[in-house]
Amino acid sequence: MKILGVDVGSKRVGLAVSDELGLVAGPLTVLARDDLGEVARVIEEEKVREVVIGLPRRSDGSYGPEAAEVRAYAEELRAAIPEHVKVTFWDERFSTVSAERYLIEADVRRRRRREIIDKVAASLILQAYLDHRNRHNR
Repeated sequence: MKILGVDVGSKRVGLAVSDELGLVAGPLTVLARDDLGEVARVIEEEKVREVVIGLPRRSDGSYGPEAAEVRAYAEELRAAIPEHVKVTFWDERFSTVSAERYLIEADVRRRRRREIIDKVAASLILQAYLDHRNRHNR
């Protein structure tokens, strides 16, 4: 079973999915933030057993108003997906900045970066979660 990574923005959500073994995350798609039905469809189609949602923190580790918005989104998502699918929060500090830096280094044009940055950020969030989980499960 796979794990879905979610980067929640003000207008869009980026999605990434793990491989069956939970070792590698890959960017999947970008959806409108309010399209919970499509996220639920992806969860069903990909046979996802856990959803990892990036929770924004300030550089000092505290939570701001953005975190409250992400928590509210997570509650809406929980209501739209099967009960057996676990929802986990993961620190997403600097994920979008890292994704931007990665795409610039890969020489991706600005216009294309705007189109894909959310799913790349979701992939970075999910990969960090997978790496942490796998290190602690050894």
